[in-house]
Amino acid sequence: MTQTSESLSIAIKDSVIHSRKDTMSGMPVFKGTRVVVKNLFDYLASGYSLDVFLDDFPSVSREQAVGALEIAKEALESYAYESASR
Repeated sequence: MTQTSESLSIAIKDSVIHSRKDTMSGMPVFKGTRVVVKNLFDYLASGYSLDVFLDDFPSVSREQAVGALEIAKEALESYAYESASR
């Protein structure tokens, strides 16, 4: 049985990102950590590599960080397709 892109995306989100009001004021964090996902994008935007981020936040796995980037990529692609169809 093969997963659809949508079900794969949901599986990635469930294993990567967690958000609850009582954890970091509801900001999305990497599951099993208190590391805010925004930190990853801030590091990359500042010119740091993924390896530097992972060294600075050892509780985040490479798979989680790459999964967060995949989620962002899918969201941007979806936004672009929706904008183009308007």
